[in-house]
Amino acid sequence: MKAPAGLTMLVGGARSGKSSLAVRLAEGFDGPVIFVATAVIGDADMAARVALHRQERPAHWSTIESPRFAADDSDALPLGACVVVDCLTLWVNEMMVASDEASIVSSARQLAASLTVRTSPTIVVSNEVGLGIVPMNAIARQYRDILGNVNRAFASSAAQSYFVSAGQVLRLQRPEDTFR
Repeated sequence: MKAPAGLTMLVGGARSGKSSLAVRLAEGFDGPVIFVATAVIGDADMAARVALHRQERPAHWSTIESPRFAADDSDALPLGACVVVDCLTLWVNEMMVASDEASIVSSARQLAASLTVRTSPTIVVSNEVGLGIVPMNAIARQYRDILGNVNRAFASSAAQSYFVSAGQVLRLQRPEDTFR
């Protein structure tokens, strides 16, 4: 199994298998792999989660730890490398510390556009947090809404998008490709 050329988006719930699938796809690439980690380690639980993710990926991969990875950072990546960005969920969380919704969505569109021009495989991972109940507090609703808009920006730019649930994959289609 290997990642297709261009931008691929993997979206799904927590612990659905998205990150593991991204690693498996990138392992099939015959060339260098760069893993972009967006997590900020703020407590012991997050440290343990990050350690587990590090164990899942090959030691020879390059890792860039960048909680606010941007289009300029993407533009500096070697064109012949496979890139895995894991994940937009934590990226949005970090971006909300310093930016408003319009700025975050604009940054997401710029980053997606930058990753789209890459011809080597680029895999972006994100959570789908809009399938549950409406959150009770304003910040959680705002987060859900921003992440939903960021996910839409990436999915609309991606060559292919997949929904991952319980370790299974479902290819997502654009409305214009579905309703003809």
